[in-house]
Amino acid sequence: MHAACFRNLMALAATVTALGMPGAPARAEPILHHVHGLAFTPDGKALAVPAHTGLAVYRDGRWSLAPGPAHDYMGFSVAKGGIYSSGHPDPRSPLRNPFGLMKSPDGGKTWQSLGLGGEADFHLLAAGYHTNAVYVVNEEPNSRMQRPGLHYTTDDGKTWKRSAAAGVSAQVIGIALHPTEPGTLALGTLGGLFLSRDFGATFKRIGMAPRATAVLFDFDGKHLYFASDGNDALLRVSFDGRLNASLNLPRMEKDFVFYIAQNPAKPAELAIATRRKNVFLSPDAGKSWKQIASEGSDANAK
Repeated sequence: MHAACFRNLMALAATVTALGMPGAPARAEPILHHVHGLAFTPDGKALAVPAHTGLAVYRDGRWSLAPGPAHDYMGFSVAKGGIYSSGHPDPRSPLRNPFGLMKSPDGGKTWQSLGLGGEADFHLLAAGYHTNAVYVVNEEPNSRMQRPGLHYTTDDGKTWKRSAAAGVSAQVIGIALHPTEPGTLALGTLGGLFLSRDFGATFKRIGMAPRATAVLFDFDGKHLYFASDGNDALLRVSFDGRLNASLNLPRMEKDFVFYIAQNPAKPAELAIATRRKNVFLSPDAGKSWKQIASEGSDANAK
């Protein structure tokens, strides 16, 4: 398996026309300078997006910055027991850069280091919602990972194991973990969607999509959501690849879905974020969508 890195994401995004057009009207101040993750809070009342200088939160129809340090979060993933992330600390923070693996038990207000500070920046990271298993793709060796590739921990970074990832040769774009099974994970890659049931030792391809730009396990534990660039639908498939549902997406001009989120308190509520920093909410499992961010700015701003 090739080690995934941010260059892979940029290479995929190079197929998309550059943002901004001559003569376009002035836009509201961006709230999302970057989008490196997307997740509902465990209580289901807010949607959180790592926004380069802290966490942007959409709650009760409004955007705001969550309390806490203005870290540049990468590999952001929310589990019931806390938020896991990597990235770069606020320049005013005493944390080492990059900050390896971090965990917040209080919605991002405070963070604790789980190791590899100053060594690793995991752009691709996912945590199991009920298991707290964490999988990462690392670019380079570090003090706990002798080789690049897919690694996982089930004890908050105390020990790490490397997954062989047999069957995957395409570059990885995203990782998703089963909500209750620590050994079940999916990879979105430039070569399609792949599923493992053995802690990443082996993978099998699911479906025939040429690329999977975003992937998420349904909280029912039996299905996967995924999106592909050039496809105007969000697909829901069973683990054997059989199509369960095809959800229409909002019209996207030279854009594609980068992240998918499902509300743990209201599973019919979905959210998507795109490469061009557009964010949409659906309260009814994809039957309708409301845009809440437009190219990083509040979609409701005048």
